[in-house]
Amino acid sequence: MSNVDTFVIVPTYNEADNLDDLITQLLALPAPLGVIVVDDNSPDGTGQMADAWATAEPERVHVIHRPDKMGLGTAYIAGFQKALHELAAKRIMTMDADFSHNPRYIPDMLAMSEYKHLVIGSRYVPGGGSLNCTWKRVWLSRMANMVARGLLGLKARDTTAGFRLYRREVLASIPLESIFSSGYSFLVEMLFMCQRRGWQIGEVPILFEDRRKGQTKISRQEILKAQYTVLRLFLRRLRRKEPRQPTVPVSRYDNSLL
Repeated sequence: MSNVDTFVIVPTYNEADNLDDLITQLLALPAPLGVIVVDDNSPDGTGQMADAWATAEPERVHVIHRPDKMGLGTAYIAGFQKALHELAAKRIMTMDADFSHNPRYIPDMLAMSEYKHLVIGSRYVPGGGSLNCTWKRVWLSRMANMVARGLLGLKARDTTAGFRLYRREVLASIPLESIFSSGYSFLVEMLFMCQRRGWQIGEVPILFEDRRKGQTKISRQEILKAQYTVLRLFLRRLRRKEPRQPTVPVSRYDNSLL
C-alpha cells in the first residue's frame, strides 16, 4: 500500500521543456509526495510525457487529460476531486509547472501545515521576493494584492499566489462546484472562501522566479476577469454571503488530520 499522503497538482499546457525536471525534483524530495498532472491537450506532447511518468511511477504520478484549455481554476478543481476522492490525500498542493515555484520550498510548507490549514508560498512576507521579473509584472502583482486585500479584507500578504498547500478538511468545507472563477482569479476566490470559513492561514517566504522556459500564460483577458472577480466577491462580502465560521471545528493541532 502506498504511503503517499500529499499530492501536488500541476496544471500544464505546453510545458514539455519543464515537466521532466519538475517531476524529477518533486519525487526526490524527502516527503511522501505524489504528483497529479492536469494537462489541457498540450500540442507539444506534455500529456504524453506525463503518461510516461505515470507508467513508471503508478503510485506517485497520476494524469488527468482534458480536451482543451479550460482555465486554471477548473484544472485545480479536477485535481482536487481526484486527490480527495480517489487518492485519499491528506494534503493537496498547487504549483506552476514553469519553476516559478521552486520545489525546494515544499518541505517548509509541509512543516507549517502541521499547525496551519492553508500554507501559501509567499513573495510578500519577510524573506520573500521576486527574481528576473519585469517591473511591469511586479507592479501588476503588487497592485492586484493591494486591491484584493483592501476590498476583500484578506489577511494574507500574497493573495494571488498559486503555490499553496491545503489540508484536506479545508477543501472538504468548500463547495468547489460553485466557484465561479475559472482563470487565475480562482486563487483569490479560494483564499476568500478559506478565510471566511475561519481556516488558519500561514505564509512561507519564497523567491518567485520568472519562468525559465516557455511563454507566460497571463493575458489581458485574465486580468479583466480578475478585476471582475474581486468586485463580485466584494459585493458578496458586503451582503455577508459567505459564512464567518468554519463548517469543521478549527484547532491549532489536530494530529488525526495530519
